[in-house]
Amino acid sequence: MLVSEVAYTARRRPSPRIGGQLALRRKEGRTAYIFLVPWLIGLVVFVFGPMVVSLYLSFTDYDFLRPAKFVGLENYARMFVDGRFIKSAEVTVVYIVLAVPLQLAFALLMALLLNRQIRGVGVYRGVFYLPSLLGSSVAVAVLWDQIFGTEGLVNQILKVFGVSSSTSWVGSPDTALLTLVLLNVWAFGSPMIIFLAGLRQIPQEVLEAARVDGAGKVRTFLYVILPLLSPIIFFNLILQTIFSFKAFVPAFIVSGGTGGPSDSTLFYTLYLYQEGFGSFRMGYASAMGWVLLLAIGIVTAINFVLSRFWVFYGDENQ
Repeated sequence: MLVSEVAYTARRRPSPRIGGQLALRRKEGRTAYIFLVPWLIGLVVFVFGPMVVSLYLSFTDYDFLRPAKFVGLENYARMFVDGRFIKSAEVTVVYIVLAVPLQLAFALLMALLLNRQIRGVGVYRGVFYLPSLLGSSVAVAVLWDQIFGTEGLVNQILKVFGVSSSTSWVGSPDTALLTLVLLNVWAFGSPMIIFLAGLRQIPQEVLEAARVDGAGKVRTFLYVILPLLSPIIFFNLILQTIFSFKAFVPAFIVSGGTGGPSDSTLFYTLYLYQEGFGSFRMGYASAMGWVLLLAIGIVTAINFVLSRFWVFYGDENQ
């Protein structure tokens, strides 16, 4: 009986080598948590904390000068009768519907052109990616204002072709939003790089098989490249839609912070800024922020549901 107990205890007791490995893993785990502490503190203080405060303020009347006064759902109800809120939502939706597909289509086109073994292709990729680094900067927004202004580059080019125009493209309610759409399309570098990475992952054997079967370039693109690239398209679609919801700097610079002319560039984020930091209605601005978060979540969820019908994953049948 005693021998069996000793043998059982020996089997349960870990060997010195295993015990040393477990101790090392625990030590590494503690070290990892120590390095994570600053990030966790930042997450709580600078992300979760402000989110909780803004959620509370969305149910209050707060203007920085007086204590917050709880008003319930009044800020949310006000949105339904606020003409400028409705206008900002309309402008943002139109911007997203135009800017996102055009940018992705242009980015995919450039990725296809750069996915070739040509001399200096690395330089071209870097040059085409550069606008994406500058597309949301103040300098580029100011430059865009000069390009489409009354004496801007566009009107100067039109004069060369005998078309005299004194129109300020950024100053006209009919064209101001379109210039911001073009600015977003011009900053196509980031989705282009992602598309290019996806194209490089397509097996050459598949493309060769399509050519052997008699498929031309158009059929190969439509029935081979697009299906294989659909997960990348979906990824870019989600990212660029979220970025377009949050677009702020171009509209602020081009319109001088007013959203003009005639509120034609009044993006949702710009109106939120005006309410919060212009009119000091921080409670209302907080409510707008949470509605924006909800809208982004709903649109993203809808995209995920619709992706089942057009996004192809190679391991679906495995």
